[in-house]
Amino acid sequence: MLLDHDTCYRAVAAKDARFDGQFVTAVRTTGIYCRPSCPVPPPKARNVEFLRTAAAAQSAGYRACRRCLPDAVPGSPEWNLRADAAGRAMRLIADGVVEREGVSGLASRLGYSSRQLGRILAAELGAGPLALARAQRAHTARVLVETTPLGLADVAFAAGFGSVRQFNDTVRAVYGVPPSRLRAEAGRRRDTVQPAPGTITLRLPYRAPFDPHGLLEHLAARAIDRVEQVDGGVYRRTLRLPHGPAAVTLDLTARAGAVLATLRTSDPRDVGPAVSRLRRLLDLDADPHAVDTVLAADPALAPLVAATPGIRLAGSADPAETAVRTVLGQQVSVAAARTAASRLAGAHGTVLPAALRDQDGPDLLFPPPETLAGVELAGPARRAESLRGLCAALASGALVLDAGRDPGSLRSELLVLPGIGPWSAGYLAMRVLGDPDELLASDLAVRRGAAALGLPGDADALVARAAAWAPWRSYAATHLWRAAAPATTTVRRSA
Repeated sequence: MLLDHDTCYRAVAAKDARFDGQFVTAVRTTGIYCRPSCPVPPPKARNVEFLRTAAAAQSAGYRACRRCLPDAVPGSPEWNLRADAAGRAMRLIADGVVEREGVSGLASRLGYSSRQLGRILAAELGAGPLALARAQRAHTARVLVETTPLGLADVAFAAGFGSVRQFNDTVRAVYGVPPSRLRAEAGRRRDTVQPAPGTITLRLPYRAPFDPHGLLEHLAARAIDRVEQVDGGVYRRTLRLPHGPAAVTLDLTARAGAVLATLRTSDPRDVGPAVSRLRRLLDLDADPHAVDTVLAADPALAPLVAATPGIRLAGSADPAETAVRTVLGQQVSVAAARTAASRLAGAHGTVLPAALRDQDGPDLLFPPPETLAGVELAGPARRAESLRGLCAALASGALVLDAGRDPGSLRSELLVLPGIGPWSAGYLAMRVLGDPDELLASDLAVRRGAAALGLPGDADALVARAAAWAPWRSYAATHLWRAAAPATTTVRRSA
């Protein structure tokens, strides 16, 4: 799908890194595609075309630039904004659904036939689901080749390829060299990070500005004992991934422009899904300039934006866990919700295999809904009933929580469950789906933060006042939470 040529070319001529990941520059004379900020002199305007995805460029016969590595950039913020089939498909493809369930499984999740979905993606993104998944596999393969000592045959199957030959052919087509050459070149780079034995070390890039301290404060205030840990600029946690358990260490402050992730997995096939979920957890694909420009236009929010540029939405690494924690947090303080979640994990969680543990790091996996649906839960009877209903719906598949859900339909399905009100439904849309436009105007802390800034404290009046903040009202809510923080430690949850 072609983009506006003049606008894109101006970004390329300026080497504007804000557009990295939002489109690629395909150069007809060289057969190479680059990120907009590629350091080489820009090609002549008549020799380039601009494509929305790397998969579209690869399908058109272009190969990736090995100097700027156009796949090693933040993803497009468009996929969080879009709730249509294309946006939802991109989120699920990044999570590895095509590798695990095939194109038919992806189409089924989205409510389309495989043929319908192929037509939609080809029209919107310039490539079908197989080509998009192939581009994802190529990126995962490059990461494994460059950052792990795995044998190349093991890398091939870990990245989702059906054979070593397919792996070799794809890497040659995308990067122009065989996998062994990629590994040799990576070993000569000065910035190469040598992973510890049994780990995979990755750089997760983001668009500056970036507010790591706000994310760390949010995560530290809610960290579940033995499941999560925050120490300085480092966040550690355990993970349940499609093929087994894992543990990750995220250093949010060690490098400018990227979060440093150290991953221990029980199955290397989980590297791609882990990266996707960690990026969503930290909102690393956001466009902070777009967010800050809209919010700073309001005089009431402008001082907050100036004080904290690049604010991020804390997301979810495990949607089911986030849903359970949301119910546990209804009508109680953040500290009380954390205590309840820690007790639940301690009573029903699973100990992480010793091979995956970091010294003094988290060692417990949060219990899955299948476990919680069948146990007696402590606490108020009404909350226990809500938790059992939620977990039973998740365990049976009646309720699906994944990145491919439409926010509106997810809210509707949540609201029919006992004990789930509008606040919880909106909160989960924000955390699990990365919905950027959920104000949560009924939230007590949001309203207190608004009042502290001279904005309307009444929910309906605040909604009307916040219309100009669209489509970034979730980020505005995060600013308002922080404005209210000195005045309250209790956040109102849904009824």
